[in-house]
Amino acid sequence: MASNATVQLDGPRARFTGVLDRDAVVALWPQLKALPDSISQLDLAAVEGVDSAGLALLAELSARARANGRTLVLNGTPSGLTELSAAYRLAPSLDFNAPSAAS
Repeated sequence: MASNATVQLDGPRARFTGVLDRDAVVALWPQLKALPDSISQLDLAAVEGVDSAGLALLAELSARARANGRTLVLNGTPSGLTELSAAYRLAPSLDFNAPSAAS
């Protein structure tokens, strides 16, 4: 199944649209695996929904930024993000290792 998800790099933002699901991750990963250091925000306002693969993508992007001394801010709360983040015990920063993720 083809993905309807897109991402546009716009100044400090990576603007996502569509549904962030497994198909989207496969389609978008080549563009996102080397996210520029200028990106400080993941704009999810136009994202219709997120599944576990989409959450893993966002968590990986956030982890890579943290490893490089940066913090990515998430803007928007698409369907599925809050529930999956809670189920995987992720902090709001999508960090598995944050103290609030284990509580």
